[in-house]
Amino acid sequence: MTQTVEKNPSGSGLSNVAAAITIIACLVFGWVIWRFVLGAPGNFMNGDRNGDPNPGDLMGMMYKGGYVIAVLIGLMTTTIVFGIERWIVISKAAGAGDVKAYVGKVQSLVNANQIDEAIELSDKQKGSVANVVKSALIKLKEVKREGFDADKATETIQKEIEEATVLEMPMLEKNMIILATLVSIGTLVGLLGTVTGMIKAFSALSTAGSPDSSALATGISEALMNTATGIGTSTLAIVFYNVFTTKIDKLTHFIDEAGFAITQSYRRHNK
Repeated sequence: MTQTVEKNPSGSGLSNVAAAITIIACLVFGWVIWRFVLGAPGNFMNGDRNGDPNPGDLMGMMYKGGYVIAVLIGLMTTTIVFGIERWIVISKAAGAGDVKAYVGKVQSLVNANQIDEAIELSDKQKGSVANVVKSALIKLKEVKREGFDADKATETIQKEIEEATVLEMPMLEKNMIILATLVSIGTLVGLLGTVTGMIKAFSALSTAGSPDSSALATGISEALMNTATGIGTSTLAIVFYNVFTTKIDKLTHFIDEAGFAITQSYRRHNK
């Protein structure tokens, strides 16, 4: 009787529709924070948000940065939300235990020709790596039963590993494009806010009659708030992206390592 594997990805995270809704919700959240937290009357002189911020009040100065600040807060929130989402999905893909220890045990069991024990271990481990390895182990049993030669067996097992990996990897990389996009968008939106803020500052200065260095300094500070928030968003996004890309590469390496051990085991026991 042939043993089959249900090839279901270990976890995909948010769907495309859910991701779009999440981004919109984060942008709305950013506007709420900008309007009601940064724009709270207590952050401004005489409680008037249309007036000047209290001296040294960063929240009031950020509010004066304009609607772009609301967008940037939304983008930063989006970065945090998708960073947490990817962390959960990728951690789940690694399985219940330490993936490196799991791969090492599988290699030992396969070398000892204890295939059933390795499959049981994969069932306990779960996750993307275990799913791929289990598929390869079951295929190993099939080729042994069929009595394939070493080359054909290696090709068959490798094909099974590739098919299982193709099913799992897109789930791990899903929504990574959002983090990659936020790396650029955060900085660009921050610069947009800075430019528009500087235009407003110099425009107000030109219509004020006599130059007011204090008003100019305040306007420039408000404009630069956009740059700082944008750079902060991009920095957070690129850190998340690089961390998750490294984790995915490690999982792929473990799959390749286990696959190599399985194919070599067949060659060794069927010379």
